[in-house]
Amino acid sequence: MNPASEVLHTYWGHSSFKPGQEKIIANCLNNTDCIALLPTGGGKSACYQIPGLLRDGICLVISPLIALMEDQVNQLKQKGIKAVALTSTVKPDELMVFFDNCTHGSYKFLYVSPERLQNEVVLQYLQQLPLNLIAVDEAHCISEWGHDFRPDYRKIKVLRELVPSVPIIALSATATSKVIKEIKENLDLFQPEVIKVSFARKNLAYKVFKVEDKMASVVHVLNKYPGSSIIYVRNRKATLEITTWLNNQHFKATSYHGGIDTSEKSKRLTQWMSGEVTIMVATNAFGMGIDKPDVRNVIHIALPDSIENYFQEAGRAGRDGVSSNSFLFYQQNDIQVVKNQYIKTLPDKDFLSTVYHRLVTYLQIAYGEGMATKYIFNFNLFCQQYDLPILLTYNCLQFLDQSGILKFTKRFQRNSSLYIKASGNELLQYIENNKEYQLVIKAILRLYGGVFEESTAINMALIATKIGKDISFIVKVLQAVQDTGMLTFIHKITDAEVVFLVPREDQVSLSPLTPLLKTYRDSKINKVDAIIRYIESQQCRNIQLLQYFDEPNAIKCTICDICLQKIPEKTKPEIASEIKKLLNNKTASTQEIVASIHASEALIIEVIRELLEKNYIKRNISNTYQHVSK
Repeated sequence: MNPASEVLHTYWGHSSFKPGQEKIIANCLNNTDCIALLPTGGGKSACYQIPGLLRDGICLVISPLIALMEDQVNQLKQKGIKAVALTSTVKPDELMVFFDNCTHGSYKFLYVSPERLQNEVVLQYLQQLPLNLIAVDEAHCISEWGHDFRPDYRKIKVLRELVPSVPIIALSATATSKVIKEIKENLDLFQPEVIKVSFARKNLAYKVFKVEDKMASVVHVLNKYPGSSIIYVRNRKATLEITTWLNNQHFKATSYHGGIDTSEKSKRLTQWMSGEVTIMVATNAFGMGIDKPDVRNVIHIALPDSIENYFQEAGRAGRDGVSSNSFLFYQQNDIQVVKNQYIKTLPDKDFLSTVYHRLVTYLQIAYGEGMATKYIFNFNLFCQQYDLPILLTYNCLQFLDQSGILKFTKRFQRNSSLYIKASGNELLQYIENNKEYQLVIKAILRLYGGVFEESTAINMALIATKIGKDISFIVKVLQAVQDTGMLTFIHKITDAEVVFLVPREDQVSLSPLTPLLKTYRDSKINKVDAIIRYIESQQCRNIQLLQYFDEPNAIKCTICDICLQKIPEKTKPEIASEIKKLLNNKTASTQEIVASIHASEALIIEVIRELLEKNYIKRNISNTYQHVSK
């Protein structure tokens, strides 16, 4: 057994590598740069963790999410491997002690976010560490053509200058040829070997249906394919409403979105991971770094904004290799909704200029000044004062952030929150007796159905627009009702932070952004167009997805909704043969047999009964079937 295999067996308990892993690990051990492209569940983390363990020194891992870093660190600690993450809990005056511990504490892995690489002191300490490998996880974030573009990923390149002899491995599960090219350039990789394992998932059936009633379709799927499931929805409000509805239908569901506090997120995740609840209803904030292998269904009831996001989310089903499903249910108006949300809110050159000039005016920044100064301001009031559309303005500031003009911290999403402790009847009775509060309370009840369930983020500017009143009026009303004990209202005056990275120079700053803005707009438009083409196409879903990720020789999967339309009905002897083959070395439930055989459910069940009668198979006490040897 070679050293890499020994480490795999000792710490992971596996006797063999997944496809591509061994070649990637050998590449890292040979001290050369590498781009590793593996499907979701393909074992990316082991590709840098094993060489990190085999070589003297510390492996530096750059990861985009704190939760993802902490999860990886905990998993390594459970294996008896010393690992640590440089999170925001480590204060500037604690950095020396932190890095001292890394150097002398036998640590093998240090996880940092790309934002931490902006700190010169952190970079100085990293330069002094005995680094053996630099792993860049979710490397597609470095590319403007990749989803989840993170401008701070562009700064990782500085490590190449500081520690030029340390090899770099970039890892991703969703990268097109354009993205791969940008990864090479932006990380300054030296003659990297691109090792790509096919993104094909033979056990995962992609199914897309245009339906009249989405929730009826969801219930049908959950009943037909029981097991752990994720339902992706468009917004936070929908997570609460659908979770409540599913629980009323006697399913066990919980919800997850970015506005839930950390302890509650952890509790809900634990409930789902342990199987206490089987269904997680979530926004796209959920999933990255979640390692639950037995997810049977991923269901989208809102169109994703890109093939990349859809593929990554769908790929969270069936990571254990068992037959699983990805369903996407849509209606005709969803196409216009996704265009409105992701294309019509893209800024053009003129609007970008307008927002920039109004922002520097609002913050009173003189020409040639403002660089490296932090400005706290109320985003909603800024939009209200200049009559700027909120989402379009937000996208402008985000683009200026990505372009290196400023750093925009988006705290406004959690600015104001409301939790109504009284019952609905009590509250309605109260405002009936206090009519001056009716306008505000009724508007909130129409906009935010979840305020009776938990503390809910509310958009004060939106409420003000709906009722034609100032935000100050809404605050006054809610504070008055809070005094009665019927609700809890939290409102912060400051809700966003801007740091200008260059001095105010108006067109000198903005003119170079024109080609970047075009790239940004084109990328978003192309991604939305691609997901619309995908749902409307009559080509095998597997072929469409793999060709999108530059696998031109993909073959029909035979299990997606398109392929199943074209497969002729199997005969009973054919189905019987498949069932006996399936049960030859294992047991399976009715649901597992139905999910594994591509024929009508009624016909499969009929064949199961006949095989039972003929004693070819038998039912166990656990309601599973097994083959009877003859």
